[in-house]
Amino acid sequence: MTERVSSAATAVAPSRRFVRGLGPGLVSGASANDPTTVGAIAVVGAATGYGMAWLVVLLLPMLALVQAVAASVATMSQMSLQQAILQRFGRAPAILAAAAIVPVSLFTLGADVQAGAQAFALLTRLPFFYFVVPIVAASGWLLATKSYLRIERALASLTLIFLCYVAAAILAKPDWGAVLHAILVPRFELSPVFAGGAIALLGTTLTSYVYFWESIEVAERRPAPSQLRAVNTDAVVGMLVAGSSFLFILIATAATSGAHHVSVQTVADAAVALRPLAGSLDQMVFGIGLLASAGVAIPVIAATNGYVVAQTFGWRAGLTNKPGDAAAFYCVIFLSLAFAAVFALLSVPTMTLLYWVSVIAGLATPATLAFTMLVARDRVFMRGKPIGIALASAGWLVTAVVAASALAFIASAALH
Repeated sequence: MTERVSSAATAVAPSRRFVRGLGPGLVSGASANDPTTVGAIAVVGAATGYGMAWLVVLLLPMLALVQAVAASVATMSQMSLQQAILQRFGRAPAILAAAAIVPVSLFTLGADVQAGAQAFALLTRLPFFYFVVPIVAASGWLLATKSYLRIERALASLTLIFLCYVAAAILAKPDWGAVLHAILVPRFELSPVFAGGAIALLGTTLTSYVYFWESIEVAERRPAPSQLRAVNTDAVVGMLVAGSSFLFILIATAATSGAHHVSVQTVADAAVALRPLAGSLDQMVFGIGLLASAGVAIPVIAATNGYVVAQTFGWRAGLTNKPGDAAAFYCVIFLSLAFAAVFALLSVPTMTLLYWVSVIAGLATPATLAFTMLVARDRVFMRGKPIGIALASAGWLVTAVVAASALAFIASAALH
């Protein structure tokens, strides 16, 4: 009897810990609102005006849905998505999934490091390359000492500074009739501008590391199946809060840079969209927001790479471990950060770099979405509670939309 009570207490404790620490969805959502996302939306807004507003509006429910599916898999299987793919399909498909995640994450990491360094440059007026190595060194230290786990929610909250775009969009006095028409009457052209913009928007927001990180955090908290509703609510709300600025970033940029046919290539160009609100302080406000988003995303992306590679090959993984106890896991993290530092120093305009990394992410995303949906509908693997038909249908529709966008981009590139 004592043993049975002890087992029951052990089973309940993780659930209680999850309720007390509810919030992995906010961190995952904030990591989706990283510099690549802000940069891609700004570039698209300047290039297409309000033309892609309909897709930006659709992004939020799509993101919330994918996050909920990832959280459901982690809750019911007590595994991350990568562990689930390995257990359900075997090593070769798990390696394929890792191959669709890790390279894209490396390029995204490098682009975000450069953006973080450029944010420091905006705030200090010093050359950005002074800050590249300190950023990756600080990120590595935060992960290796467990410090990131203590400050991640504070950093995630700071990204809400991008809600300044709501006021900036209003003060920029856009043509709200044109905005509403763009939202309600979708427009798409098989051209590099529109096809590239669509895949960049989908790729930067639905990029694999975001929902894989959601599954990692939920799996490590080990919520009981009875907490599934709370887990899904957290995943959805976290993403909706973090992504609430997406549409206003596009509107503000379209009404400023887009209205004057000025392309967005640098962080200073992107900051112009905040000028109607912040005036001469636009670069400072944008720099703070960009720095906060990089501060959330860089450790998350590097850690996701560590988890994905380590779990694929059965190595010990987890940020609660000391580096000496999970050497291979931390080696992947540190190598990812080192690659990012080198990539960040490339002489490519920051916003251009962020945009094209988003396009690459979009091309790789359909594979990981498909694996996620297959696992989530497996009755045995999900312990008799796979996601419902409606959620699964919506998930496959999202996967099909991303795949179609990738094909449209490839076709437009071939035709032009």
